[in-house]
Amino acid sequence: MPVWFGLMTSPPTTQCRPPVLPMHVLPIRGLEPLPIPASQAGSTGSSSARCSLSDSGINMIKLKQLIAATLLLSTAFGVHAERLKDIASISGVRANQLIGYGLVVGLNGTGDQTTQTPFTLQTFNNMLSQFGIKVPSGSGTVQLKNVAAVAVYADLPAFAKPGQTVDITVSSIGNSKSLRGGALLMTPMKGVDGNVYAIAQGNLVVGGFDAEGRDGSKITVNVPSSGRIPGGASVERSVPSGFNQGNTLTLNLNRSDFTTAKRIVDKINELLGPGVAQALDGGSVRVTAPLDPGQRVDYLSILENLEVDPGQTAAKVIINSRTGTIVIGQNVKVSPAAVTHGSLTVTITEDPIVSQPGALSGGQTAVVPRSRVNAQQELHPMFKFGPGTTLDEIVRAVNQVGAAPGDLMAILEALKQAGALQADLIVI
Repeated sequence: MPVWFGLMTSPPTTQCRPPVLPMHVLPIRGLEPLPIPASQAGSTGSSSARCSLSDSGINMIKLKQLIAATLLLSTAFGVHAERLKDIASISGVRANQLIGYGLVVGLNGTGDQTTQTPFTLQTFNNMLSQFGIKVPSGSGTVQLKNVAAVAVYADLPAFAKPGQTVDITVSSIGNSKSLRGGALLMTPMKGVDGNVYAIAQGNLVVGGFDAEGRDGSKITVNVPSSGRIPGGASVERSVPSGFNQGNTLTLNLNRSDFTTAKRIVDKINELLGPGVAQALDGGSVRVTAPLDPGQRVDYLSILENLEVDPGQTAAKVIINSRTGTIVIGQNVKVSPAAVTHGSLTVTITEDPIVSQPGALSGGQTAVVPRSRVNAQQELHPMFKFGPGTTLDEIVRAVNQVGAAPGDLMAILEALKQAGALQADLIVI
């Protein structure tokens, strides 16, 4: 049984009544619904009894008009709706990582010290041998101050075709101080399967610089040992894709959530008909798709622009113990609890004095240490959290006692241990 797209026009001669508006319907060839359990089947009879349909093919102009009207309605009534493309991806449609090893030349004396990085000289000799140049033996101590060994890496986008270009990143793997002003020589870039998918070459764009004086003083801005080459790699081979295989596609949610998965299924089935979408788990939704590649592209263009109201995120508190950063989610609540937090500050001051002996006493001048130790206990008042306390109330109460980020970390950890913090406490 084909899946039907409804066009909101005048009522048809046969009775075909969706939940809200009467519709004319058009079939998409090769698009079959997923099996529907008998318990969910309608009691109004078969689809042939509901509508008299034609198999004359899909009218894409009318289909796009329907989708435009549907998206307009979803925009008007959606409060926190997000596009499906922003919260999910298509299984199998992904980028692939490429990596290569090469040489950067043309550096202004900031290349590798080849006595400490012999692989740079070895790579350079191998390159020269490919051009018929034989390096004399015993040249292992040669310093190539303008050459550096580098790692080259990039992401190969989905559906990238031969002849297209991708941006690449070049990073020094030796002891080169700066790649500024250098040029990357032809470097093959391989995938995890060992095949070459792109060739990289070009002049580097380096945002940092490094300068050093003869007395050893130096200044470094940003990271001069890494750079970029926009469009620096030319694609030589496409990655096989299963995009056009089978009559189903799987949508993978960026963040697993059963509520979001259910709402995606409901939204797709509301637009395209019952059984078109089916949730596999909290992170995946399977949808039927046309067999024709051209129709499949139009079909996915429709799906990825549907607006779905995602489920609320789980309550979390994220603590970065290294930087003191604390992020509290919107849904974090606290059970009834009373909190007080004080800190002991110990200050040690070193104030050495000089002991000067009297004249003709035979003594020696000496520095005598003198230390002063001061301990101060900071007392903070106790504040109380009532039932269902929200994020705003937590922040306001903590700010009133003047707690620093470190104090707030201790308070949150204590609340979690007491069972009063209704959220996941994650320390990164």
